[in-house]
Amino acid sequence: MTYKPVTHVLFDMDGLILNTEDLYTIGFQEIASRFGKCFTYDLKVKIMGQQSNELAKSIIDALDLPMTVEEFVSESRVIFEKLFPHCKVMPGIEKLIRHLVDNNIPIGLATSSSIESYNLKTRNHFELFDLFAYKTWGSSDPEVKRGKPYPDIFLVAAAKFPDKPAAEKCLVFEDSVNGVEAALAAGMPVVMVPAPALDSSLSGRATLALPSAELFRPEMFGLPPYTD
Repeated sequence: MTYKPVTHVLFDMDGLILNTEDLYTIGFQEIASRFGKCFTYDLKVKIMGQQSNELAKSIIDALDLPMTVEEFVSESRVIFEKLFPHCKVMPGIEKLIRHLVDNNIPIGLATSSSIESYNLKTRNHFELFDLFAYKTWGSSDPEVKRGKPYPDIFLVAAAKFPDKPAAEKCLVFEDSVNGVEAALAAGMPVVMVPAPALDSSLSGRATLALPSAELFRPEMFGLPPYTD
C-alpha cells in the first residue's frame, strides 16, 4: 500500500522517540498513591499530548486530588528529575531519523514537553536530538496556544521549515490518540506507533498504524527507501 508522497517529517517525542510515557505512568501514580488513587491507563490515553498545565488539571479533576495545578506540576517535576535521565530510545526510530537526515529530508520535533523537561529527557541522547534542525516545545512556545488534540503544535512546527511546505506534505509520527487527532486537524497525514496496551480500535483514524517504527517503510510515502 502506498500513500500520497510527502516531503517533510514531524516527530512527536514522548512515547514515540523516547520511552518517557512509561516513566510518566510511574511518576503520576506516585503522586496519586499519596491520596489512595489510581492513575489508570484510560486516563493516561485521554491526557497524552496535553501541555503541562492542561495535563495537571486533567489529572487533578479526574482523580479529585486536593492539589493546585502549580503544586502538581512542582511535585511531578521533582519526581521526573530523577526518572527522565534514564529514558531510552524506542526501537527503529533512530534508524529512521538518521536515514531521513542522510537523505536531506527536512525533519522537525513537535513535542508538548517544556524545554526544561526536554533537556532532562534528552540528557543522554544529545547526538540524536541534535539532528533536528527545527524544534517546537509546546509547553514553552507562546505560539502553541493549545495542546493536542488541537492542531497548534504541528502548524507551528511546520511553519519553521524555511520552504513553508503545504500541510499535506508533512508526515507526522505519533504514539497517542490526541496526537493523531492534532495531526489530522492540521491537515497532515500521520503514522501512529501506539503503545501495545492501547485498544487497537483507537488507532483507526491514523493514516497508517504500526506496532513498531521498525516496520515503517519510507517509500510508502514517497520518501527514499532504506538501502539495508
